[in-house]
Order: sequence, then structure tokens, then C-alpha cells
Amino acid sequence: MDLHQALGQEWAQLQHDHEQYERSGLLIKLLAVVLCLACMALGFDALWLAPVLLMLWLQEGIYRAFQSRLSARLLRVEQALAQGTTATARAFQLHSDWLATRPGTVGLIREYLSNAARPTVAFPYVLLLALSLLYQYGP
Repeated sequence: MDLHQALGQEWAQLQHDHEQYERSGLLIKLLAVVLCLACMALGFDALWLAPVLLMLWLQEGIYRAFQSRLSARLLRVEQALAQGTTATARAFQLHSDWLATRPGTVGLIREYLSNAARPTVAFPYVLLLALSLLYQYGP
């Protein structure tokens, strides 16, 4: 298999996995909505629901961090494909590339939290937390 084919195969797999992370993030959001509505309907205390919603929010942030790593590698593969196969391009190096730039523990936690704080990730959780507290304690 030549380098161009290998990079193309890698791109296809990374793109598929990227979309899987997107679906997983949406499923986590859906779980949070269903859980919140069920807990409100059953009269659970919002102070019990809030930590669960925060855990789901952070879990999605972690998934989005994984997805962003795939995105970074996808962009490198696309750049290599656009420039033609050069001696500097290497296929199938997702983990090697990430390991070379891996932050320490604090950096990983910062990465997870920054992904959780992105508006497209945070939006439903902030709203669900506010709704559950408002429902529990009223205006």
C-alpha cells in the first residue's frame, strides 16, 4: 500500500470515528434531558440530580476532548493529502502524534474542562441545571 492510499484509509477511519464521537455526545445529551425530565416528573430533589448532570456534562467534555484529538489528526492527514505524498508524511500515527504532545495530568484536566465549557457542549447542561433548580425551588 502506498502512502497516499494509507493516508486515505486513515482519513476514512478517523472521519468515521469522529462522527461516532459526535453521536456519543448527542446520546449523552439525550440521556441528560431524559434523566432530568424523569427526575422532575418523579419529584426527585434537584440537589441529587445536579451532581449527575454535572458528571454527564464532564463526561461529554471528555468525549469531546477525544474527538478534538481526532480532528487534529484529520487536519494533518488532509494537509498531507492536499500536498501530495511527501517523505515527511506518515500514515497511521494518531497515538504517536498525540503521545508526543500529551500534556500532563493538569493539562489533561484543563483540556477536558475547556471542551466541557464550549457553548455547544455546555448549553443543554446549564439549561437543565437551571430548569431543575427552578422546578425544585420555584421563582
